[in-house]
Amino acid sequence: MPAARGKKTRQLPSPAAANAAAASFAALVESLQYLDAASIEQVRQAYRFADEAHLGQLRKSGQPYITHPIAVAAQCAAWKLDAQALMAALLHDTIEDCGVTKPELIERFGAPVAEMVDGLTKLDKLHFTTREENQADSFRKMLLAMARDVRVILVKLADRTHNMRTMGDMPRDKWARISSETLDIYAPIAHRLGLNQTYRELQDLAFRYLRPWRYNILAKAVAKARSRRRDLVQKVQQEVETVFANAGMKVRIAGREKTLYSIYQKMEDKHLSFAQVTDIYGFRVIVPSVVDCYTALGLLHQMYKPVPGRFKDHIAIAKLNGYQSLHTTLVGPSGVNVEFQMRTEAMHVVAESGVAAHWLYKANEGESAMADRLGTKWLQSLLDIQHETRDAAEFWDHVKVDLFPDAVYVFTPKSQIMAMPRGATVVDFAYAIHSNVGDRTVAAKINGEQVPLRTELKNGDVIEVITASISAPNPAWLGFVRTGRARSKIRHHLKSMALTDSESLGEKLLTQALRAEGMERLPDVDSEHQPMWDKLLRFTGNRNRAELLTDISMGKRVASIVAKRLMVLLTETGEKPDALLLSRERYTAHETVSQGAVVLDGSENTSVQFARCCRPIPGDAIVGYLGRGEGLVVHCDDCAVAKRLQYKDSERFISVDWADEPVRSFETGVVITVTNGKGVLARVAAALASAEVDITHVDMGQDEGQNASDLRFVIAVRDTAQLELALRQLKRTPLVLRAVRAKPAA
Repeated sequence: MPAARGKKTRQLPSPAAANAAAASFAALVESLQYLDAASIEQVRQAYRFADEAHLGQLRKSGQPYITHPIAVAAQCAAWKLDAQALMAALLHDTIEDCGVTKPELIERFGAPVAEMVDGLTKLDKLHFTTREENQADSFRKMLLAMARDVRVILVKLADRTHNMRTMGDMPRDKWARISSETLDIYAPIAHRLGLNQTYRELQDLAFRYLRPWRYNILAKAVAKARSRRRDLVQKVQQEVETVFANAGMKVRIAGREKTLYSIYQKMEDKHLSFAQVTDIYGFRVIVPSVVDCYTALGLLHQMYKPVPGRFKDHIAIAKLNGYQSLHTTLVGPSGVNVEFQMRTEAMHVVAESGVAAHWLYKANEGESAMADRLGTKWLQSLLDIQHETRDAAEFWDHVKVDLFPDAVYVFTPKSQIMAMPRGATVVDFAYAIHSNVGDRTVAAKINGEQVPLRTELKNGDVIEVITASISAPNPAWLGFVRTGRARSKIRHHLKSMALTDSESLGEKLLTQALRAEGMERLPDVDSEHQPMWDKLLRFTGNRNRAELLTDISMGKRVASIVAKRLMVLLTETGEKPDALLLSRERYTAHETVSQGAVVLDGSENTSVQFARCCRPIPGDAIVGYLGRGEGLVVHCDDCAVAKRLQYKDSERFISVDWADEPVRSFETGVVITVTNGKGVLARVAAALASAEVDITHVDMGQDEGQNASDLRFVIAVRDTAQLELALRQLKRTPLVLRAVRAKPAA
């Protein structure tokens, strides 16, 4: 988002300013010699169009506005991007600032260029109620365009880099917002795509304008340290060059200094003073081949002692963004730590230019292999997240999760290496393999041992995911998954399941209410009954039948009122209530179980909740409470909480009953009074295990120093018969004084 604009008024530029703009374009053309003549002519046409569109617009510095698109295109030329990307760079502000339309750009420059410019354009602010909403949707648009064409983000990063370089011309009150945005969003994207040089520059520029005082203090400290250690650095470089010359190795050695922001970050994170930051200086050793990288490492380790734990091999296992190098930290002269990075020329280009190196090297390497190696799978995953997430702010939350540099490297059982973000769990790994694997995950093994699904992955772990066809994502997973892909897939699945379950429950409730009016079942959704459904939806205010049924299941619509209205509409079409059914339903309406009862078998998922106060299980007499917006909540009919609700809100209670064969176990509580002694908990657990009961929660209480304690267990049982068996087993256990089912307080 251009940060330094002056487009409120149009002024004619001075002849000197116009000459400067023309001269800067001439310099750009000089750097385009890697393109053919036809491509250069296309770029020149785009320049003329942009120059005319921006005529009279000035930047805050007073320069003609066209100097900004030229500077952006120059950065793209440094990355050796193709003609289409350079044209998009020159035209990137024409839609937003100059009233040029996308169809006009398609006609003049072709669809690919117009799509790139459109992806770079902010959405019209009039469409949004807040700046945050506008910003989130704007980023979503840019990121999705970038997923389809990575050149979009390269142009965007070049745009942001030039705006940050000229930030000094902007009013100071804008510095903090633009710098924070750069640090939080654009710098991480640059790092994620391997644009190391741009990443470092954006961080330092943002730091300079966000914390000017700290930046200046640190800059002076580094300048002092540089002058003090100049002799030391020169000595190290000479010694290293001599060693390589004697070994007959052709190398190129370049000094590398930590950026001010990375020094500041290290001081902040580790609570260090400037004097304690030891690895400010380093060297890059550029060698001809991969084998030479390891040879160079051996020579350096013979010269100086390596610092233990500071060697990293990013050649054998590349970083997520395609970065490859060997890293080692050595104790140099005077005990000063010096970092060395060994890499080939091709690795160096990728390290500095990342995804942009795709254009530099695509002639020498298969395009698909290069794209994969440079981390563009992440860009494709943005499209997957977009399919599940239509809300702009939620989409951006998912994407931000993935914008960090750290990674761990793990293996599948077939020894395939996978890079995962640091902090990723087994569930993240499962979704990284395939969304179907993630959705069906039930257990996992790491290095052959079974582990909880929330286990964080470590470098070198071998992970085996165990799936089951009947399994589905658990809402609790959202509490620990780390990647945006996993989070969006889980949320999408849960939303879909909740809507399906709620619709099914709503249909049951409406059918039950309609039976009380004398009609056996709901009318079909066909051409004959469609007008009647349309009238009913106008009455309820719902958009469609599915939404109406969902509202009924969530307690937002009362099923009996909707059923009465539906009966009126059916009568108008000539259908009459069944007198026998009507009398039978009314006769049994006050019975515990009527023929219209909602039958529960435990497969209802999110649409039905079993109250935690009384924890009903099959075999209990139960009632259903249709809470407002909560769906159906099932209580034991003697539950004190249910009785209070019935007194206040009796019309919201409906008849429910257990199915003959529930499909799962249900949780209930037991209170076990025990004599304190060695091994008592083990004996209680063994008694429950002998009754084939699962323990899901234990509360030991705080009864220290007393002879007896109350242990509160939550256990999963099939029905009341299994619960009775468990209680009998407990009562026979030594040291157990009493075992009863937990009941809510009255």
